[in-house]
Amino acid sequence: MKAAGFIKYGKPEKVLEIKEVDFPIPGKGEVLVSIVATAINDYDWSLVRGKPYLYRLLFGLFKPKAQIPGMELAGIVQEVGSDVTKFTVGDAVYGDISAFGFGTFAENVCIDANALEKKTVDLGFDEASAVPHAFCLAIQALRDLGNIKKGQKILINGAGGGVGTFAVQLAKLEGCVVTGVDSGEKLEQMKANGYDYVMDFKQTNFTRRGETYDLILDCKTNQYPWSYLRALRPKGKYITIGGKPASLINTLFFSKILSLFSSKKLQILSLKSNKDLSYFQELFNKKNIKIVIDGPYSLEDIPRLIQYFGEGKHQGKVVIRLEHTK
Repeated sequence: MKAAGFIKYGKPEKVLEIKEVDFPIPGKGEVLVSIVATAINDYDWSLVRGKPYLYRLLFGLFKPKAQIPGMELAGIVQEVGSDVTKFTVGDAVYGDISAFGFGTFAENVCIDANALEKKTVDLGFDEASAVPHAFCLAIQALRDLGNIKKGQKILINGAGGGVGTFAVQLAKLEGCVVTGVDSGEKLEQMKANGYDYVMDFKQTNFTRRGETYDLILDCKTNQYPWSYLRALRPKGKYITIGGKPASLINTLFFSKILSLFSSKKLQILSLKSNKDLSYFQELFNKKNIKIVIDGPYSLEDIPRLIQYFGEGKHQGKVVIRLEHTK
């Protein structure tokens, strides 16, 4: 079968190769899934480059342990291993598999059955591959940590990507006023996605404008943690969903000190993969949420697309469709 694989860290277009690899066989508790669509995420950008270097403690110090990236999929179950009762052959499934491994940049993957959920007929495969990671990050940040309330002022940093496109819709469903921050090239699309106000980060530092917010959702974590306090109202919350490890460590450390003397909060989301997909389906059935896709592209485009993603040029989720016989 075909896959986008690599054996050493480096620039995606130099180290990733579309090649033939061995066909996987499901083990105990696993399912074999024929992948129809997959999507690119921050993990893929970090995994292929081996940067930031701290991530190599997870991925492999000198060379990658997982040699096929990819962590989201939508596909069809082709075979079930022993002890699998959740799915049968022919089931359409989707999910974020990162809690169990990687490998979705391939025509097929074997993965623990608990990494997946059933996909409904009305949800297309391209759309389904774009949902699990970004939607769960958005809803868990806003609802579970942020406890958003009607009429709040919310700012989303890195607003034009997958998480931002879901987060603005979730916030608007609660009647919030939402500001989005991203590159100037994305601002028009962000307005079309529902943002009340948009800001080009290259032109304006939102922490220095004097404007304050009830909640900041940060998809980038690219400033010192104390900078965000200037942009928070009393009892305001700052929630980061990811970024460079050093920035996250700074945020974690400073949040402990901040709790001793301020009503403002700095928090880091610990994602529970796929936990909220039933809620997504509820919103989707009511036509209360849409999926913004950049693509779909082909498997051969993956090396270029990971670089494209890492440079922040994408709008919504970057989706790849696998054109193989299911």
